[in-house]
Amino acid sequence: MLGPVILAASRSDRMRRLISAAPVTKQVVDRFIPGEDVDDIVPVVRDLADNGLELTMDVVGEDITNPAQAAAARDAYLELVDRLKPLELGTRAEMSVKLSMFGQALEDGHELALKNVRPVVEAAAEIGTTVTLDAEDHTTLDSMFAIHEELRKDFPQTGCVIQAYLFRTEADARRLAAGGSRVRLVKGAYKEPASVAYQDKHEIDRAYIRILRTLMEGEGYPMIGSHDPRLIAIGQELAHQAGRKLDEYEFQMLYGIRTDEHLRLAAEGHRMRVYTAYGTDWYGYFMRRLAEKPANLRFFARSMLTKG
Repeated sequence: MLGPVILAASRSDRMRRLISAAPVTKQVVDRFIPGEDVDDIVPVVRDLADNGLELTMDVVGEDITNPAQAAAARDAYLELVDRLKPLELGTRAEMSVKLSMFGQALEDGHELALKNVRPVVEAAAEIGTTVTLDAEDHTTLDSMFAIHEELRKDFPQTGCVIQAYLFRTEADARRLAAGGSRVRLVKGAYKEPASVAYQDKHEIDRAYIRILRTLMEGEGYPMIGSHDPRLIAIGQELAHQAGRKLDEYEFQMLYGIRTDEHLRLAAEGHRMRVYTAYGTDWYGYFMRRLAEKPANLRFFARSMLTKG
């Protein structure tokens, strides 16, 4: 299985230096990350919106080692909100945040992350949009869910992400669905031990379908995070069975992957949101995209062989 190997490489400084220095890397990375700063991303936002797509934006970077870096991450999102305001897209352009960027892993990290993320959620609400808290490895989730619950007291549209491969997620989904939460369901992209997560692809797919049924039958707003054609079709059927209208759930896919499918779903009247990342600290994000889908790795390797 290549996925765990690639995830291990994502934490290797040596591999970071090697891949970052490869001449072809930037060209390939641009497939997934369309810019390094907010000036790069605004035209991308306009283009996607003009094509009937919605966005969730992620300022990439997770290796936060001190409070000043966490504050800088907060400020980067506040700058993004400021640049989104004149576009007047409302919830068509929301944001995704990783609490590790806001200091979650530092001393007193739970309180620090909540302190840093709250101004971003407040600023997003002021321009008519919202924020989704991304899931990270299983050791961070209790803190993430607690922060999500706290933010929803004042900003009930704050979303969160759950990962189908974790054993705990079915119970988390029932709680979130009953509470009316916005929830993005993904398979999961972190290396997790067999004691907490399914390791077999078919088991993960079956768990995904069970959890998605729970979300569709609940009181919240399901966000189907998948590029898998079978799961997309099942999601449509489950939404139909639950009596949901097209604006009562949405699909989400990564920028640069299955672009034609983005446009097809939008043309059919579905809400189709593109997860669009930008920033200079792209390495960890890029490596997880390779780990999630072998076709991405083949694309990268072929490019390095033919253009390096």
